[in-house]
Amino acid sequence: MAKLRKQDALDYHSQGRPGKIEVVPTKPHSSQRDLSLAYSPGVAEPCLEIEKNPEDVYKYTAKGNLVAVISNGTAVLGLGNIGALASKPVMEGKGLLFKIFADIDVFDIEVDATDIDLFVNTVKAIAPTFGGINLEDIKAPECFEIERRLKEELKIPLMHDDQHGTAIISAAALLNACEVANKKIEKVKIVINGAGAAAISCAKLYIAVGAKKENLLMLDSKGVLSVDRDDLDGQKLLFATTNKKVKTLEDAMKDADVFVGLSKGNVVSQKMVQSMAKRPIVFALANPDPEIPYMEALAARPDIIMATGRSDHPNQVNNVLGFPFIFRGALDVRATQINEAMKLAAVYAIANLAKEAVPETVNLAYDSKNIVFGPEYIIPKPIDPRLIYTVAPAVAKAAMESGVAQHNITNWDAYVQELINRLGLDNKLIRNITNKAKQNPKRVVFAEADHYKILKAAQQVHDEGIAKPILLGDAEKIRKLIADNNLDLGDIPIIDPRSKTEDDRRNVFGDIFFKKRQRRGYTLYEARKVMKERNHFGAMMVETGAADAMISGLTRKYADPIRPALQIIGVQEGVKRVAGMYIMNTKQGPYFFADTTMNVDPTVQDLVDITVLTANSVKQFNIIPRIALLSYSNYGSAEGEVPNKMREAVDILHKNYPGMIVDGEMQANFALNNDLMKEQFPFSDLIDKKVNTLIFPNLASGNIAYKLIQEMAGAEAIGPVLIGLKKPVHILQLGSSVREIVNMITIAVVDAQAKK
Repeated sequence: MAKLRKQDALDYHSQGRPGKIEVVPTKPHSSQRDLSLAYSPGVAEPCLEIEKNPEDVYKYTAKGNLVAVISNGTAVLGLGNIGALASKPVMEGKGLLFKIFADIDVFDIEVDATDIDLFVNTVKAIAPTFGGINLEDIKAPECFEIERRLKEELKIPLMHDDQHGTAIISAAALLNACEVANKKIEKVKIVINGAGAAAISCAKLYIAVGAKKENLLMLDSKGVLSVDRDDLDGQKLLFATTNKKVKTLEDAMKDADVFVGLSKGNVVSQKMVQSMAKRPIVFALANPDPEIPYMEALAARPDIIMATGRSDHPNQVNNVLGFPFIFRGALDVRATQINEAMKLAAVYAIANLAKEAVPETVNLAYDSKNIVFGPEYIIPKPIDPRLIYTVAPAVAKAAMESGVAQHNITNWDAYVQELINRLGLDNKLIRNITNKAKQNPKRVVFAEADHYKILKAAQQVHDEGIAKPILLGDAEKIRKLIADNNLDLGDIPIIDPRSKTEDDRRNVFGDIFFKKRQRRGYTLYEARKVMKERNHFGAMMVETGAADAMISGLTRKYADPIRPALQIIGVQEGVKRVAGMYIMNTKQGPYFFADTTMNVDPTVQDLVDITVLTANSVKQFNIIPRIALLSYSNYGSAEGEVPNKMREAVDILHKNYPGMIVDGEMQANFALNNDLMKEQFPFSDLIDKKVNTLIFPNLASGNIAYKLIQEMAGAEAIGPVLIGLKKPVHILQLGSSVREIVNMITIAVVDAQAKK
């Protein structure tokens, strides 16, 4: 699991606009007329309509897509009772997850009330604002009574996620684990370590999916819940055993089929796991440290089926698999509650999804050829794009069938398409390639390691397991920068190409370089001498296999690091020139722009080569390139050097690459507006294809376009991605931010994986 540093977390929450969420207007507001419609006097009309028919609130306001995330801060994560105010960052974070996974808007509400009556009355008083309520981080046993009362008294979907989220995901995992282990759930002996809100809810849901209460043992910090104990509240008493022989966790785990940990780290030993039944199922869900470390459990029992709450091991039990989509389905049918039928529907939908063929995007993100149902895959991955249109419809159907839906869905195919279209696609690419990079991190050499931003980015990718950094530069200067900025890069190698200790390697590199450039103006002396320069030394490390990729360009002109890369590494077989591609991350998904940095005025053949290189690079991200060659004309509507060469390039591409989705020449607005294109040019090969790759006629147009979109539309620019070299060398924008550097490193790792 990535090491998260205190200052990084504080910077993330404080830099720029403080916090993680904001309110964004959804209607025009630029004119006086707009404002008059939005507020007085125009707003009176929907108010009067709602007064006449309260259901119209869903027609005229955001209520139907608005959830309150509400806490009193009495049980925040592993921090305990830190109070309502201190819980706000967590509640904002939950709101962010609702938005990015299910397009649900959230107001986070922190209620300074520990008294049950006061808390319940407060929530009831503000409930008309919301379409649903997610209770969060409220301690047991009060949370049980709070949820019970609010469910009885409110007519909107409500759920305490700490109770039910883990229960739903782990129940799905348990069903599948039992199937993989060839065990019947009604016969398995289950031990639950922990007796808080999540544990109680898990036990109830396990029974609902088939487990037998008499086969279940639950423990709290004092030992097994037993009927002869006099310190148990009503919820714990439900699971008190009459078995007086079992007192400790060690006793309970003997011959147990299933262990579920909802307690604290490192309380289970290898000996305890070894005492379990054949094909034991262990869900060690304490975070960040499981009840037993994953590798220790595997060493103790190779036949184990194990899940944790961590992302760096198989089978992550993560609530984000459930709550966004449960609320999505509940909101979309205006359910009056989230009932047991809806929770069970979510359980079975999640469980069944794990048995279906995994999308290639997920396989690539986890660097796997084929993730298949089995011991290491019993629940879907959190990035699986199918979750929203699998779980939400299942929940919505259950609400309708159980009689709590106020709005019926009749066209399920249209609903699924609506769910697919709901999500902005601006962050999926980075999530997917980051996951892919983490599966097989590569050695990345940094030619400008004497810069704080580079060191900060190196620390981040090292901590997150994205890459294995190698730092080039003056070792003394780099170590001082590390110390002065309180960075932790202790085990990352630092290489000074100018130092005496590198004499032998520098000479070897120089000899190789001399053979490559001896007829291009270099003497052996000059070839060895130039290896003191970091861009040459770094490129040679990549060429000889001492590193897998190189990053440079933060402090140099663009050409400076490219020249050594071209001289030392060279271009791919059959490629005559390299190109620069920018990835523009937008709400509509990623767009790929080329050439934006290298070729000032490409010829027709250059444009063909650039298009092919760009298409191949886009495919590395498991995206089908759909390409438009741009001009100031549409299909011959104007003559001139630019439209003529774009037209000729398209003709060659159609002839030589018949499988490529490409057309042009065309203006940018037609390329990006399918309706406009269909209306004017119904013959186009790009009709209904959603163009994602734009090829520009010259460097000026490409460079200007990406910078305009970056600044005016707020799109995130990732690049430039250098395409066409034999091995990965990527050049940063002058003055890139740490985030931009990290993105480029991630792409470099994925590029290196592909080139391997």
